[in-house]
Amino acid sequence: MQTPTLTPDDFDWLEDALSTMAQAGLQAPDWSYCEGFLTALECTRREVADDEVWPVLFGEGFRPMAHMEFVWRWRRRRAEIAAALDAPVDDLNDPRALQPQVLDLRGLWHGDPEHRGDVRLEELPCWGQQWAEGFLTVVGSWPEEWAEPRDSEWAAMLADALGSIERLSQPDRDPPTVSLLEGVDTPTISEQRQIDFDDAIWSAYDLRRLWKSLGPRQAPLRTPSVPGRNDLCPCGSGMKYKKCHGR
Repeated sequence: MQTPTLTPDDFDWLEDALSTMAQAGLQAPDWSYCEGFLTALECTRREVADDEVWPVLFGEGFRPMAHMEFVWRWRRRRAEIAAALDAPVDDLNDPRALQPQVLDLRGLWHGDPEHRGDVRLEELPCWGQQWAEGFLTVVGSWPEEWAEPRDSEWAAMLADALGSIERLSQPDRDPPTVSLLEGVDTPTISEQRQIDFDDAIWSAYDLRRLWKSLGPRQAPLRTPSVPGRNDLCPCGSGMKYKKCHGR
């Protein structure tokens, strides 16, 4: 039986759960960041187990058994992202395509002035920025799995894809022209930002294909070193190798 996809209510629950974790002292990020983090996990050269993930994402204080409902939804979303990245799509409007759950916090700021508090607009991340930061956290946390391939064509593909995601991690410096939120007339996103966001999503597809094509890293074959003829024999006899096991 196929597991149902996460609903808007599920994502609201995840945001609330992360907020509760942060209030309890964990270094819990927003869900937009987690979306990028999860996407990068599914683009990493080897499968990274949850036990490796939790300390990076939440710090050493996270206890999965105390947050099983969060873990359950996390794993469901991870499976959804993997399926989307493996789907044969050529248009991001395809319902099978990856659709990151990313909030426009600046749009929400304009749309809900009563709950702004002391937060200034320029303090809020731009649309897509947290997603990209979450993705790049995975790249930086498991660098051996993101090492440049020897093949120049593959290496160029890796650099180009990561460059697209790094651009999205920067602030949106172009004039805003678009509002993504219903009922919010003030534009908060530039046209270039939308292009950069789509480029980053396609880059995730490229990275998934890249590492699946290359396969897991192979540990280098290590051959035991042979002592020189005048070195002491490794057997511990105290004799020179040439007069002991080197004969």
